[in-house]
Amino acid sequence: KPDCALSKCLCVCSFQTEGVTRRLAERNDFVLFLFTLMTNKKTFLQTATLIEDILGVKKEMIQLDDIPNLASLVSSFDQQQLANFCRILAVTISELDTGSDDKHTLLAKNAQQKKNLGPSRAEINQATLLNIPGFIERLCKLATRKVSETTGTSTFLQELEEWYTWLDNALVLDALMRVANEESHIFAIFFSESSDESGLANTSTRTQLPQSMKIMHEIMYKLEVLYVLCVLLMGRQRNQVHKMIAEFRLIPGLNNLFDKLIWRKHSASALVLHGHNQNCDCSPDITLKIQFLRLLQSFSDHHENKYLLLNSQELNELSAISHKANIPEVDAVVNTDRSLVCDGKRGLLTRLLQVMKKEPAESSFRFWQARAVESFLRGTTSYADQMFLLKRGLLEHILYCIVDSECKSRDVLQSYFDLLGELMKFNIDAFKRFNKYINTDEKFQIFLNQINSSLVDSNMLVRCITLSLDRFENQSDAKVAEVLSECRLLSYMSQMSMRMSFLFRLINIIHVQTLTQENVSCLNTSLVILMLARRKEKLPFYLRTLQQMEYTEKYPGFILNNFHSLLRFWQQHYLNKDKDSTCLENSSCISFTYWKETVSILLSPDRTSPCAIVSYIDEAYMDIDRDFSEE
Repeated sequence: KPDCALSKCLCVCSFQTEGVTRRLAERNDFVLFLFTLMTNKKTFLQTATLIEDILGVKKEMIQLDDIPNLASLVSSFDQQQLANFCRILAVTISELDTGSDDKHTLLAKNAQQKKNLGPSRAEINQATLLNIPGFIERLCKLATRKVSETTGTSTFLQELEEWYTWLDNALVLDALMRVANEESHIFAIFFSESSDESGLANTSTRTQLPQSMKIMHEIMYKLEVLYVLCVLLMGRQRNQVHKMIAEFRLIPGLNNLFDKLIWRKHSASALVLHGHNQNCDCSPDITLKIQFLRLLQSFSDHHENKYLLLNSQELNELSAISHKANIPEVDAVVNTDRSLVCDGKRGLLTRLLQVMKKEPAESSFRFWQARAVESFLRGTTSYADQMFLLKRGLLEHILYCIVDSECKSRDVLQSYFDLLGELMKFNIDAFKRFNKYINTDEKFQIFLNQINSSLVDSNMLVRCITLSLDRFENQSDAKVAEVLSECRLLSYMSQMSMRMSFLFRLINIIHVQTLTQENVSCLNTSLVILMLARRKEKLPFYLRTLQQMEYTEKYPGFILNNFHSLLRFWQQHYLNKDKDSTCLENSSCISFTYWKETVSILLSPDRTSPCAIVSYIDEAYMDIDRDFSEE
């Protein structure tokens, strides 16, 4: 039969060596032709496998616009095929892997951006997908579909017979083998050469698909779909994607799946990969949870739609917090469409907090959970948002993890410090709660040791304390005065020697050539300290103290020359990036104009200026004109 011959041909291609796959990848016309074969349901999976293998080694990303009748092709897919097609789409809409984003230097990124003035292939492909009628709506339906809404048993068993040929998908294959051992009466028939569909239909026990298999089926599909949605949420058309997934009720749908599928309790026979355990990051259950948390992070980050993570009662609670504090309600809360928020007794954010507080110390989820909650707080500081989380014990949980469990993971610690900074910033109630929990010198010393163990990880918290202290000192409220006098953390940061120590170390641990998206925050934190000093007309004192600390360390000029270069890079990096400047302004409550003015004053070439860095570098040690451009 033609279909059978085509299927065998595709299978042969799939099992070829990498060298053969690379030669196939060089034929762009062949790659595009393969997409036309996906209309044939009997060879769909073999075709998809081959396409994915080819795209994995292809040097240049294909352009989805070049696929003949792409919109018609996608609309012809059933929901299962669409979910599997997302595996291919993931390759076409993600930027080519050139190394970890955080580890790539900003110099290299800036140089690459100058070369690539237009949108990348991945960005063009994202726009193409968004123009396909009904595409996002179908993805949202797939992502929120309940297990009971999946295809019938006979259809699914037929589909599984095709899935076992997709040997490159270890997640699926190992999952099937695991279930095969546990549900042998089904798979004895399923893989038997003598079985046929009529035999399956005539045996009642053989038409009952095990619930564990149904759940695994949904997990594998949702993984691919959530990844595509997450990438689109981080792309250039972010606002368009936000509008659509809100309209199609993605968040309420995920909230309804939270307990039964996304964060379901593991049974003794929970499906895991061969040779792994339930806590391994390779487990499908684990991967789904992490992808879900990444989606929440992307969805909440600096976007007013973040309030869709709450239900109507929780939104009312935010309003009540604002009224009690006699402050205006946040416009985004008032304007949130109540028909699109979460259903039930708890919203998605509250559910996340509940599982977060129960997470074991060694859990791999701690990092992603903290990042997802932190993204809800990012942007312009909201007292009501902070109090909503404080009332649910979040601050005490974070402090327990940092101090009492003495967390050792650098990634988890950084996520906790960042979250703690957003939670406490400008919030006197949070500092009061902090002091109540950190109520002994021993606990406070452990906390300081964690901060000082890596300033790259903790500098955002240092920035939060510095900004908050400055605001509190300018207030005449009796409650604020009481907390200022009692709080160990504020008293510690109020010491000039401590602020100078942080400033010296923050400048010393970064250099232009090693700046990344991860550590550039150290530069901005050092700038915050100096901007606040400038406000109080103490900038010359800080610069003079840095000069003295250089001489004490026997390295005259080393810190100030480095800081001069860092600020020159800062101008180059930030003055052309609207998004970055907005983030700096919102997070610090300092106008970006003041940021720019402060940097210009510090970089002044006038050696007679008391606020210019060059005034504090002796001629013999001057080294400020070095070219740091990336070749």
